[in-house]
Amino acid sequence: MILFTDSASDLPKEYYEQHNVVFFPLRVHLNGQEYPDVIGIDPKTVYDEMRKGAAPKTSQVSPDEFYSTFEQYAKNGEEAIYISFSSQLSGTYNTAVMIAEQLREKYPDFKLTIIDTKCASLGQGLVVKKAVEWRDAGVPFGELAEKVENYAKHMQHIFTVENLEYLARGGRISKSSAFIGGLLSIKPILHVEDGKLIPIEKVRGRKKALARMVELMAERGGDFSNKIVGISHGDDWQTVEDVKKLIEEKLHPKGFDVTMIGSVIGSHSGPGTLAIFFTDKEYTD
Repeated sequence: MILFTDSASDLPKEYYEQHNVVFFPLRVHLNGQEYPDVIGIDPKTVYDEMRKGAAPKTSQVSPDEFYSTFEQYAKNGEEAIYISFSSQLSGTYNTAVMIAEQLREKYPDFKLTIIDTKCASLGQGLVVKKAVEWRDAGVPFGELAEKVENYAKHMQHIFTVENLEYLARGGRISKSSAFIGGLLSIKPILHVEDGKLIPIEKVRGRKKALARMVELMAERGGDFSNKIVGISHGDDWQTVEDVKKLIEEKLHPKGFDVTMIGSVIGSHSGPGTLAIFFTDKEYTD
């Protein structure tokens, strides 16, 4: 069985290679050049350029790339699941669905399930990792798709940004709000609701914002003793260590999975972003 995902899952290239996951790179447009995410550009490069004033843009996976890759597996009669970036944040999911429908005209027996995770960054990445675990344990195709979809529904995302300017560039907040927020050291706390980025609260000061994020984790996640907590960051390892310490002291999770936010997501959230991912207390494996 083949698992597909895209680079918005923010897993390292080595993970995809080692675990037989086929990934589609979204595109990053930086300083007049276009790069395929993960294989063509490093997120550290994007953050360094953003700190110098660059304003990168991103674009979805091309229809041709979906068609040529899906067709390789359709020809061989493979069963496949594509674990996609939220349809509310990118057109990638809808393009994949359109191409799959075209391919089924030529290969009517092609078994491809496309899952809109309504997740992003390591939230999506953790869904991919769980899917790999189940696939490798021998969970059959139909059951696996159901389990992955259910797991994705229970993935919580809580994050904050260091600089509101980057959210303003992407139209997430107004430029005047970003300016005033910067003056007052306002740090927004956001989450993902039904695939969309939604502000929860505004907190003054980064330390208070991080502490509040951990409080929200406790409210939403219940018992963490058997949970892996995902943390992704915009080139800010010190804040990762600070927030890990807060989480360990309050929630005692089973462990952490830490990654840098990739070039595509990071182009919109900016350096200094800190995001936390975990399943909510309603989820049972």
